[in-house]
Amino acid sequence: MSISKLLVANRGEIAARVLRTAKARGLATAVLRHPSEQEGPAHLIADEVVSIDGPTPVAAYLDIPQIVEVAERIGADAVHPGYGFLSENAGFVAALEQASVTFVGPTSEVIDLMGDKVRARGFVEERGFPVAPSAIEDDDPATFVERSRAVGYPLLIKPSAGGGGKGMRVVREDSALESEIETARREGERYFGDGRLFVERYIERPRHIEVQVMGDGQGNVVHFWERECSIQRRFQKIIEETPSPALSAQQRLDICETAAGIARAVNYRGAGTVEFIYAQDGSFYFLEMNTRLQVEHPVTEMVTGFDLVAEQLRIAAGEGLSAAQDDIAQSGHSIELRICAEDATEDFRPAIGDILLLDEPQGTGVRVDSGILGGGKVTTDFDPMLSKLIVHAPDRTQAIARARQAVQNYVILGVTTNTGYLDAILAHPDFASGDISTGFLAEQADTLTAPGEDISDLLIAATALSDDRLVGEVMQIPEMHRKMGGWRN
Repeated sequence: MSISKLLVANRGEIAARVLRTAKARGLATAVLRHPSEQEGPAHLIADEVVSIDGPTPVAAYLDIPQIVEVAERIGADAVHPGYGFLSENAGFVAALEQASVTFVGPTSEVIDLMGDKVRARGFVEERGFPVAPSAIEDDDPATFVERSRAVGYPLLIKPSAGGGGKGMRVVREDSALESEIETARREGERYFGDGRLFVERYIERPRHIEVQVMGDGQGNVVHFWERECSIQRRFQKIIEETPSPALSAQQRLDICETAAGIARAVNYRGAGTVEFIYAQDGSFYFLEMNTRLQVEHPVTEMVTGFDLVAEQLRIAAGEGLSAAQDDIAQSGHSIELRICAEDATEDFRPAIGDILLLDEPQGTGVRVDSGILGGGKVTTDFDPMLSKLIVHAPDRTQAIARARQAVQNYVILGVTTNTGYLDAILAHPDFASGDISTGFLAEQADTLTAPGEDISDLLIAATALSDDRLVGEVMQIPEMHRKMGGWRN
């Protein structure tokens, strides 16, 4: 099957990133836009911008019939979902399949299987891959509480249909178990329309390590090595890197081969990520599989030299994998920072405002995947992530130094961002030594989020003084005063 025109069913930085590769491959391109949405880089890159409607902007991007109709109307023979929105919606994939439009990703059956944490876990465990001790509500709802106790504390409660950390609860004492189960069930119903739960043993001070896999749907799977994603705030990643500073060469090979084995077991097609909890003793357990391209995929591209979106498009077009496993090596170290519109000194309250000035860092080993333009507005309509800052260097120490320099040179005036918070993390000695876990940000909250001096007025003044025309007009001496010469009273 060939692809001639691609619709990107997404927005922001990921839409722009996908469009660049699609255009480099010679494809005609289109992207969606809600009428209330600010113009962004994706709308300038795409050959065609298609308006979509809905009661809210997010609702429009989740409207399956409307997006399938758009694809058919404009003659798109393939749809790339990016991440978020409908990227892991089996119903969306099935609707595209019925319309004879290629979905750039796995089949609806695989998404349905791996998108259900309980079913995915059972599938993986049955095939001999490592999973943490657990109890699943569906097995016997009447005994779920007692079976949860038997797993042992601390426990992590999760919604079966969950994702993004929503609905997760850590329970350390038996007295809190039943109330936390009810809270998690309500949150699961609210976020996902599904209150089913499961619990697993909570690993103290774990690391979150994931492996990038790619399959052709014909049984051939390769991995593109691992990513360290332990720097998380409320289960949301904000800094990712590769290689992981925790793994030995053998551990790296073991965890990556395990991930590839899981992908082979489901006959995976396209890009996916197998995620693991990594314990302090070196053991690791399957967490979940994300059946899409991840936000943090650029760090993998930086160290392997492969364009993962190009690989996705090749596979969707029936061209297969471009490389064998032996051809995929790691070179150097890469770190990604998620630039978000939020105030770290006010409990990460989302920020809004006009982008008065945008000056994104450039230079050797620096990449910015941006979803914003200077002069635009940041609203609460969408996720607060504005862009991603990615750096690459020969080793981790140099990568940290490069990331700090780049984030310090990342200028956005008019909107509060988390750049200072990210720099504080990079500067922390425990981060520098690699002594981190998924609880690192909570443990170091006081040292990382202390209010600093407000220098916004100084920045605005410095920006004004950098405008030669403005300075010239301000400093020009009026004619009547100039004629007075050196006269003094």
